[in-house]
Amino acid sequence: MDGSDRLSVKIVDCLAHIRAADWDACAGSDNPFVSYAFLEALEESDSACAESGWLPQHLVLEDGSGKLIGAVPLYLKSHSYGEYVFDQGWAEAYERAGGRYYPKLQAAVPFTPVTGPRILLRQGADPEAADLLVGALLDVAKRSKVSSLHVTFPTQEQSARLAKAGFIERLGRQFHWENQGYKSFDDFLGALHARKRKQIKRERREANDGVEIETLNGSAISMRHWDAFYDFYMATSDRKWGSAYLTREFFDLLGSRMADKVVLVMAKQDGRYVAGALNLLGGDTLYGRNWGCLGEFPFLHFEVCYYRAIDFAIMHGLKRVEAGAQGSHKIQRGYLPVPTYSAHWIRDPGFSRAVADFVRRERRAIEGEMDELAEILSPFKREADGP
Repeated sequence: MDGSDRLSVKIVDCLAHIRAADWDACAGSDNPFVSYAFLEALEESDSACAESGWLPQHLVLEDGSGKLIGAVPLYLKSHSYGEYVFDQGWAEAYERAGGRYYPKLQAAVPFTPVTGPRILLRQGADPEAADLLVGALLDVAKRSKVSSLHVTFPTQEQSARLAKAGFIERLGRQFHWENQGYKSFDDFLGALHARKRKQIKRERREANDGVEIETLNGSAISMRHWDAFYDFYMATSDRKWGSAYLTREFFDLLGSRMADKVVLVMAKQDGRYVAGALNLLGGDTLYGRNWGCLGEFPFLHFEVCYYRAIDFAIMHGLKRVEAGAQGSHKIQRGYLPVPTYSAHWIRDPGFSRAVADFVRRERRAIEGEMDELAEILSPFKREADGP
């Protein structure tokens, strides 16, 4: 025995202390948001840092030779912003009862409501390594002074693993577009009710009236595009949230390190960029992330964020488009409700029981809502329907 089979867990407070190749050997290549390049760009740009309330505390699993076997992107949080799984009500209730909700631990991709692996394992690793990481997460939470530990937007499989370990599983929902083997956008429209087809065609005509739209990827994206997009991002962040999560440097790093994964849809009027949407490209999925606009343009948001994303997915043979959080208006544009998951460990037993009861009731409501939305608002024809 050379000792390489002995596994150990440690906390790393800066991703730069880990080799990119080692992290990516665990993260895989399908989901760009858990890649070293994306997560490290968040840290290097001071988007995810102690000052922003996202202190890196990454959990890593190594063998006896120091080889990275697994990891969890983990942060110590001093607030609940930028998570998209809302627990502010829990925090308020706990603090009204005399407790202290913050700090808490968050296993997540900051500012990113995208489902993906949160327990990252090197290919060929013993499946029990996942259980070791889950156990280590709980151990870290129990030994620290945090009120709770939250794993947001894990895969369904990983959510179930966490539930078996004693986490409270919470259900959410988003709206995704699925490619049913469409050969063109018109082919997709052919699957819709006539009234919905006409609505989308009208929206696209009006959105493109007097506006030039371009879809950019890789080396086609230049600094001027990022300058314009950051202006859109800041303007929209100020209107919606009051402050921006991502710094200007983050977009520079994204462009220099992940250009092949970036799909930027930009709208121009009279030679000046007026709106844009940032997407990232995964193994079989296009992920819509940020949108921004200067001014009011009818239906431009739908065109730039939803319809151009569908165009790109069909052209490149992708399986789906995930258009981000919220927005039941997406259903009428072909994006149907799908479940998302999160898992929660609460230190205080009484408060944990209260949260578990709330989550059970919330789950029933969400499941009923998804069924109702899909049944009432779905634009797709049923087999019994005519053209």
